[in-house]
Amino acid sequence: MKARASSAALLPVVLIVALFFLWGVANNLNDVLIAHFKKLFTLSDLQAGLVQSAFYLGYFCLAIPAALFMRAYGYRAAVLAGLGLYGIGALLFWPAAGAQSYPFFLAALFVIAGGLAFLETSANPLIARLGPEETASRRLNLAQAFNPLGSMTGVVLGSQFILSGVSVSPAQLAAMNPAALALWRADEAASVQLPYLLIALVVVGWAVLIRIVRFPAVATERDMDEGVGAFDDFRALLGERRLMFGVVTQFFYVGAQVGVWSYLIRYAQVALPGTGEHQAAGWLTLSLALFMAGRFAGAALMGRIAALPLLASFAGIAALLCVVAALVGGGPGIAALVATSFFMSIMYPTIFAESVAGLGARTKSAAALLVMAIIGGAVLTALMGFVSDTSGSILWAMLVPAASFLVVLAFALQARARPA
Repeated sequence: MKARASSAALLPVVLIVALFFLWGVANNLNDVLIAHFKKLFTLSDLQAGLVQSAFYLGYFCLAIPAALFMRAYGYRAAVLAGLGLYGIGALLFWPAAGAQSYPFFLAALFVIAGGLAFLETSANPLIARLGPEETASRRLNLAQAFNPLGSMTGVVLGSQFILSGVSVSPAQLAAMNPAALALWRADEAASVQLPYLLIALVVVGWAVLIRIVRFPAVATERDMDEGVGAFDDFRALLGERRLMFGVVTQFFYVGAQVGVWSYLIRYAQVALPGTGEHQAAGWLTLSLALFMAGRFAGAALMGRIAALPLLASFAGIAALLCVVAALVGGGPGIAALVATSFFMSIMYPTIFAESVAGLGARTKSAAALLVMAIIGGAVLTALMGFVSDTSGSILWAMLVPAASFLVVLAFALQARARPA
């Protein structure tokens, strides 16, 4: 009987941890889409960066509604709503490809991100509350370790099924006759349809599993009587200095992470002229593998080193590596930028867990504010595109994440000096 009860308790945890994998797939398929849409629609770096702007705007707009929804219906209901939006957005890629419309694609990405806002707002605090508060950072790092596995899956899926590997210059496009150009655009646009259809089917299937499996009370309870998620509660949280610094830090961290990965393919092709799409995507896959390794290594190190000192050291090293990428370029620059991913690994979950520490019933509302901070992925990616376009080199854009990691360093040092 005990073995059966233990198995029943483990299954809901497995289903929730798998969500970290599923949103990793969506997040890092965007890095492939930026390279793909830049070629398909002949975009500047700034215009291509709108992929991330539309995506992370969805997070920003839906984070508080997600918290209010959780307040009324509980964690599991919010997860189901998030998976529903995720599936709908993925299905919208089919008509968007048929229309060959960049704005339609951006709208579909916004819907996907709205679903992910529900998932992240619910799954992160749920994992943090499934155990002692003093080990929340370590537990969340372990759960988040499955996120880069999904990210690698997304990049491999995109590089194999979306990127054609054929680079076409603006001059070559201009030389094509209208029929050949139309056929080429149709083939390139259609390449996104099958991957996103498969994603939609998996997401819907996972929603069915979560709906039929029995979850513990912490996942289904409502907080109507606690005031959690109410607007008065959000106003009260504005006075929590550690949380608000955490929100600002998360803005800069997510912007740095998204920016580095979004432009890594582009960086590799500029730093080493002649690098093909598939080879450049390989560097991104390696980055994500290092990111995942860093998650497991970070979780292990936190058994011996406190979370905040470890965060401070990782942030300082990441900032230095981005400076090397900006100033050196070439093979060393690519190596530095790839290595940055290892040191980014613990940042999001550690900032999250340390920011909500001690907030108790207000954790859900605080989680919504931290998820809203993901808008940094939209703002800083666009800023990096602007820096690249105005300076004439994607290398200089890497100074933006370098500065962002210094903000993470400052948070780690201040939070360590002022315990929650």
